[in-house]
Amino acid sequence: MHSTAIAIVGAGPRGVGILERLAASVSELRPDTALDVHLIDPYPAGAGRIWRSAQSPLLAMNSMAADVTMYTDESVVCEGPIRTGPSFWDWAQEERAGDLAGWPADLADELRAVTASTFPSRRLQSEYLGRVLRDVVVALPAGMCVHVHETRATGLSEQGGRQVVALEGEAPLIVDTVVLASGHLDAAPTADEQEMLARADASGLRYLPPEQTTDSDLSVVEPGETVIARGMGLAFIDLMVLLFEGRGGRFEGTEELTYVPSGEEPRLVVGSPRGAPYHSKSHYGLAAGRPPLPRFFGPDDVDALSAAHRPLELRDHLWPVMAKEIAWGWYRELLAGHPDPARMPWEVFAERYAALEWGTPEMDALIAEAVPDPLFRLDFAALDRPFDGLRAESLEELQPLVRERIAEDLRQHVDPAHSAHLGAFVAMLSVYGEMTRIQGLDVLSAPSRARDVPWWQSFFNSVASGPPGFRVRQLLALSRAGFVEFLGPGMWVEVDDEGFRAGSGALAGAPPVTSTILIDARLPDSSAERTSDPLLASLVRAGEVVEDVLTEPDGTVLRRTGLIRVRPADGALIDTAGVAHEHRFAVGPHTTVKVAGAFTRPGMNAQSLRYNDGVARAVLRSLPTAREAASAA
Repeated sequence: MHSTAIAIVGAGPRGVGILERLAASVSELRPDTALDVHLIDPYPAGAGRIWRSAQSPLLAMNSMAADVTMYTDESVVCEGPIRTGPSFWDWAQEERAGDLAGWPADLADELRAVTASTFPSRRLQSEYLGRVLRDVVVALPAGMCVHVHETRATGLSEQGGRQVVALEGEAPLIVDTVVLASGHLDAAPTADEQEMLARADASGLRYLPPEQTTDSDLSVVEPGETVIARGMGLAFIDLMVLLFEGRGGRFEGTEELTYVPSGEEPRLVVGSPRGAPYHSKSHYGLAAGRPPLPRFFGPDDVDALSAAHRPLELRDHLWPVMAKEIAWGWYRELLAGHPDPARMPWEVFAERYAALEWGTPEMDALIAEAVPDPLFRLDFAALDRPFDGLRAESLEELQPLVRERIAEDLRQHVDPAHSAHLGAFVAMLSVYGEMTRIQGLDVLSAPSRARDVPWWQSFFNSVASGPPGFRVRQLLALSRAGFVEFLGPGMWVEVDDEGFRAGSGALAGAPPVTSTILIDARLPDSSAERTSDPLLASLVRAGEVVEDVLTEPDGTVLRRTGLIRVRPADGALIDTAGVAHEHRFAVGPHTTVKVAGAFTRPGMNAQSLRYNDGVARAVLRSLPTAREAASAA
């Protein structure tokens, strides 16, 4: 038996997911191989940076306990073997049935209280991810061994056909294949952000550019001062938690919360282009069961569209079918699961619906006939831009208008009568997976990739990545107490020597909000060119990794995506010459293959698990055979 080695740079859930799939397939694909796998990460293996236990206990997961797993199950269609394992909820029940004497007291208390519908803390998720890694290692097949290096990979080169991984404070590793699974990469500020930093520094202002909120130095925020926050996604929710509960404030009540201040909190004025927080997570199950998907937007449908239209335009050619697929999920759940709002049996509706095109008068008439109450119909424009149309003469006048819309969105995501939202969400996941495949086929026009794909990603995030309901209740409580104020849609920010000024299209004519501190509450935009990761930066400089740049046929740059180009089927790195490297792979949000989440809901045939399997099997196939290894020796 000959020996080979793989390095996985990044030992969080993405890296561990690849490891689990390697272990599942190695006996089939490399039965004659003794395999060493090196996990490299300066943060704890299993959890990685985002899910490390060394963070505020107030920060929560964005998924319910029953909706998290790292393992394949019978729903997953992949080439490799299915290897089941405990979901988070399975693990939690097993752990609390045992001895918790060795657990930290706060985590033991949380574990005892967690339910299937609880949104656990990230620290508790860290424990689950650590358990997954330990279980994978314990169950490794004979001849396979895992080595953990709690350090940073700083470079990657080739020597005699093998890969040399430079490590910080350790001897280099010589391996056969490398997988980059580092997750969302930090990046140096953009030119605009650098200019803002310079102007703020010169004028004695404070500006916090985009970064992981958990790593931000929020000590620069003084009690009682007004802070302008730009961004209303999950990074903003973390900012809200750390600046209010994290400073000793607390919430009282159950449904409509009351905020009790500590005196250490600031006043946040927040906005974004959309002006709305992401839609709340759904707090119910599917009354009609999982819809049969794909129905209208599967590989065969897309291939037919691609054959008829070259190049494809997302808005013109794909969106009508994407919308029909998402609405199929919505109306199937509504009509099959909730007969009260419906005026037509699902079977009748489904037959007529399938024969019509989305957005036509005939389709609109069918939906109106089947669902007379507009409240129960799917409105894509309102779902995408829920605050459009809001207008007020002053910031004070705008607040109750915004709160009313946020509260109604929350109500619909916790009331089981509105579980059509979950039906649409499940269909969106299916559409997202097929869109990932489409982008890998290179059939979209460059202008559509530059303009429409970012819109789709933003829309998907706003629907699929929203905060738990209890966070929305906290946000509403802070707003009622006057500690958070909303600018509405169309936020703008200006800066001069006196400070920052902010307003929005919803407040035309109102005086701007002024402050001496601005926080960009979002992750940095992806950028291979500006990455602060030393290994990736060195590969970019050497031309061994190339950033995805969208251009017109004449070479005019439409958009720099910031993502590193990989071969869609398996994540193999592509260089400046367009050649895929057979021994270097990458997976994660910094690549051109967008996979929704590093872990997933059980029973969903999840794209992330299928892609992990494909990458892992390609990695195993890249390893030298016994004959090749002997020849090289």
